[in-house]
Amino acid sequence: MSFVPADYPQFLTAIKQRVRAAQYQALQAVNREQLQLYWDLGQLIAERRQQAGWGKKIVETLAHDLQTEFVGLSGFSASNLWRMRAFYLAYAHEEILAPLVRELGWSLNVAILEKT
Repeated sequence: MSFVPADYPQFLTAIKQRVRAAQYQALQAVNREQLQLYWDLGQLIAERRQQAGWGKKIVETLAHDLQTEFVGLSGFSASNLWRMRAFYLAYAHEEILAPLVRELGWSLNVAILEKT
């Protein structure tokens, strides 16, 4: 059996806490990027719908093309693209709320949108 210093348990605890903190920060960064992507896609769809009259069929085509391009990545169904548009439209002109809702997860934002 090898020698283990007396302070090793505290050292190990500190290392584990640092790993967990980094994992949490990485998840937060991923969430922020995903919400920003969904905001951007919602904005693009809203603008195209207003300027070019995009409707149900073109959004379905977009969903199909995105799912084909990004196999294994979920979130690009037609219904979710419409949710992205609704998300953008709900908060685009809310200077105080817009940054705050981007701190929440997508599922929570969808639940809020569907209940309001």
